[in-house]
Amino acid sequence: MESTIIWLVVFGILILSVLLYVRQFRGRRSSDQERLRQNRESGMDRPTGQYPLIDAGACIGCGTCVSACPEHDVLGIVMGRAVVINGARCIGHGKCAEACPVGAIRIGLGDITKRDDIPVLSPEGQTSVPGVWIAGELSGFALINNAVAQGRKVIEAIAATGGPREVGPSGVLDVVIVGAGPAGMSAGLVAGELGLSCVILDQQGAGGTILQYPRRKLVMVQPVEFPRMGRLPRHEYLKEELLDIWEGLHRDYGLDIRIGPRVTGVKGKKGDLTVETTTGNWRARHVVLALGRRGSPRRLNVAGEDLSKVAYQLVDAEAYKGRRVLVVGGGDSAVEAAMGLAHQDGCEVTLSYRKPELMRIKQRNSERAEAMIAAGHLDFRGGTNVKTILADRVVLDGPTGPIVLPNDEVFILAGGVPPFAFLREIGVAFGGDQRDAERVAAAMAAKAAAAPGGVGSGAQTA
Repeated sequence: MESTIIWLVVFGILILSVLLYVRQFRGRRSSDQERLRQNRESGMDRPTGQYPLIDAGACIGCGTCVSACPEHDVLGIVMGRAVVINGARCIGHGKCAEACPVGAIRIGLGDITKRDDIPVLSPEGQTSVPGVWIAGELSGFALINNAVAQGRKVIEAIAATGGPREVGPSGVLDVVIVGAGPAGMSAGLVAGELGLSCVILDQQGAGGTILQYPRRKLVMVQPVEFPRMGRLPRHEYLKEELLDIWEGLHRDYGLDIRIGPRVTGVKGKKGDLTVETTTGNWRARHVVLALGRRGSPRRLNVAGEDLSKVAYQLVDAEAYKGRRVLVVGGGDSAVEAAMGLAHQDGCEVTLSYRKPELMRIKQRNSERAEAMIAAGHLDFRGGTNVKTILADRVVLDGPTGPIVLPNDEVFILAGGVPPFAFLREIGVAFGGDQRDAERVAAAMAAKAAAAPGGVGSGAQTA
């Protein structure tokens, strides 16, 4: 009798465990489906760069990919299959593909013939304009290791074009590299290694997009090996540590980096291209565009935006102790800046975002921000837009009317305007510009085979 009771208790516990698991399982699946619906309505399901391409026929719906993603909110399980729920958060770590037990995921760009934000490139990185190449974020692939690999690949392809380099107009460099981020620095290092003459132009300095990051931001670099320097020993670095590495590359390997010039156009033909800048022109046989996708800071175009208290980048949060600060934006940069400022003594921080919730940020940032908002350390004003910026206050348009906030400083961290117009102006084709990928490839092949063609005048870049 006693053993029967024990078995009944054990059986009851097993049944209860199964029921609880099924309930939790259904809850997760229902939550994933609802998040997918909401994100589709807001456009958040669509990625901005590389993302998981899922073979629905091979997927077994195990959820391993969901757990493996460092951003935690990109994938979900809907109708028994993995789907991209929050594509805007994907930055291409590729951990989901590594974790998938049946190989149902690969990381790619999808069909670029339908995307007007991805330039059409040869396998080596040459654009539809002969002699103009792209490496780094502009190609649609993020992450430092991808940028470094692309910088190397482009320069090796340029070096392999062959022909005596002494032929041609005097004063023409082999390569002008635009951008001193990971892709540009990698390209410059390989150019020096292969004996190619080159100069790197950057409006702000070595570091690229990393320069825009808030102070002490933790950056995941993945396994990466820099030309000539070797493999970075760690997979995570603070912003300042990475910038020290960049400066070391500049110093130790004699890279010719010109800080300050803003590129305004590219003209000429392959073999004799002219890069126009605000401080003069450079001539080169090849041009490598290693620009980020962020471009120039996005302005709000509101009254008072030109006041000296308005900035588009946070460099040193400690300098704003005791200040009343408004941060505008809903991405990771804005949220990280707001949290960093809120940690400073006496700093009163308001975060204004045009949507009612913070949806475009990493999971760890979301959790930290929610905790700070709940504790009253950060004042989040969702569903608001800046109407006017005045010397001692700002006016927001809110869901129920104007909101007036005392204010000393404003940081507008609402993203950037990508340099796509500049690329189109010089003749670079994008996937979404033509429906037929074969026609794009044929046009590129014909251009490359024909005599070097002209390149149009350029527009302003970031």
